[in-house]
Amino acid sequence: MHPAELVAIDGRTLKRGDTASPLSITGLTVTYSGKPVVFSVDVTVPAGSMMAIVGPNGAGKSTLIRAALGIVPRLSGDVTAFGEPVAKVRDRIAYVPQRASVDWDFPATVLDVVVMGLYRRIGLLRFAGRRHRATAMACLERVGMAGFAGRQIGQLSGGQQQRVFLARALAQDAQLYVMDEPFAGVDAATERAIIEVLRTLQAEGKTIVAVHHDLATVPVYFDHVLLMNVRAVADGPVATTFTPEHLQTTYGGRLAPAQLDDIAAALAGRRTAAAS
Repeated sequence: MHPAELVAIDGRTLKRGDTASPLSITGLTVTYSGKPVVFSVDVTVPAGSMMAIVGPNGAGKSTLIRAALGIVPRLSGDVTAFGEPVAKVRDRIAYVPQRASVDWDFPATVLDVVVMGLYRRIGLLRFAGRRHRATAMACLERVGMAGFAGRQIGQLSGGQQQRVFLARALAQDAQLYVMDEPFAGVDAATERAIIEVLRTLQAEGKTIVAVHHDLATVPVYFDHVLLMNVRAVADGPVATTFTPEHLQTTYGGRLAPAQLDDIAAALAGRRTAAAS
C-alpha cells in the first residue's frame, strides 16, 4: 500500500497527506498567556472521512479547530484546506461552534439563523428572498426542525438549538464540516438525528471533523480519530489508532478498565458489522 493511503475500518481507501486534503495542519501551536495549549500538532484529514478529535478536558481540542479556521490566533504553524489557505476557501467550510459559546438571547427566529448560513450567496447587504428561505426550510426539514421555523432561538431546548445550528451548516452546502462537540448536552433522539445527517453528508463525499467527548461512541460514529493532549498522541483509522495504549497515553493512564472494555466492545461490534 502506498504510504499516503489509509484504509478505513469499512475497507474504503482514503488519501492522506496530499495537498488537496480538506484540512491539513502542520506544526500548529497556540499559546494563552505564554503557555502552550496546543503544541506543534500535525494532522491531515483524509477526504471523505469522519474524524473525531478526542482528548481530556483542557487538551486543546476546541482551540485546535478554532485556530485552524482562523477564529483564534496561532503562534506558529501552517493550515491549508483543499490545498489552499483557509481564507481563500471559506465558502467550502461550515463551522458549528459549541452551544455554550452562542448568545441565545439574540432576537432571531430559527429560520433567520439558518438563513445566515446562506449569506455568502446572498450578500451581507441584501435581503433573503423566497428561494433562500425555501432552501433554509429544506435544511430545517433534514434535521426535523421545520415546525419550529418561527420560534425564537432562545426558546428552544439544547438539543433543538444544536439541530438548528446543524441546519445552518447544511445551508452552506460545504465540503468540509467542522463541529465543536455537536453531541454535548443533547438528548438521545437529537444525537441519533445528528449522526444520521452526518452519515448522509459523508455518503455524499463530504468530510466531517468533530471534537468529541464520548469515548464509547467513537468506534460507532467515526472512521478516523486524532488523539491529543496539548500535543498530538496519534491519528489515523479508528481500528488501528483508538487503542488502549494510545488512550491511556492521551488520558495520562486515568481511564478505568471498564471504560476500556466498553471501547473494545464497540470496536469489535464495528468490525463485525463491517465484515457482514
